[in-house]
Amino acid sequence: MTTANKITIIRVLLVPVFVAMLIYYTRTGNDVYRYAAIGVFLLCAITDGLDGFIARRFNQRSELGALLDPLADKLLLVSAVVFLSFDHTPYLNQLPLWLGATIVGRDALMFLGWVVIHQVCGKVKIRPRLVGKLATVLQMVTILCILVKWIGPVMDLLAFFTGLTTGIAGLLYVWDGLHQLSASPTSKPKQA
Repeated sequence: MTTANKITIIRVLLVPVFVAMLIYYTRTGNDVYRYAAIGVFLLCAITDGLDGFIARRFNQRSELGALLDPLADKLLLVSAVVFLSFDHTPYLNQLPLWLGATIVGRDALMFLGWVVIHQVCGKVKIRPRLVGKLATVLQMVTILCILVKWIGPVMDLLAFFTGLTTGIAGLLYVWDGLHQLSASPTSKPKQA
């Protein structure tokens, strides 16, 4: 178990703490819970970069880390997106439903694609793309802005670019998945 993987596991374990703090805040209105949720979210976001840096810098890349790191991101972001897609007035603004559907839909499609490719090819090769990393950063910034109660026309623009990059990244992952499936020997026509 590498140091990078331990940090990633801590991120996974912090997701329920983050969600619990949001629930307590929307039930009580006590800002201490909101600040705690913001703190946990920021800790997860910072350690996302830290575990990647440690893995690269100290040559701690592993198959487990390659699986756990994006899983930790997805658990945190999807939990936040689903929670913030519901109306929690007057405590928190609602994430636009179209944006929540875009993020959750893309991640669900990626998961289903992963299952299909794993069944057909035996191994899934995920190639991280810059637009995917940008989409993740914009999702984190959007969620953070809602948690700190920053509203206004800039939020609409941020939501638009978050949805746009998320959609583009999803399409590129589908493209990569289709190429991986078509390159598989099981995809070739049978000889008569």
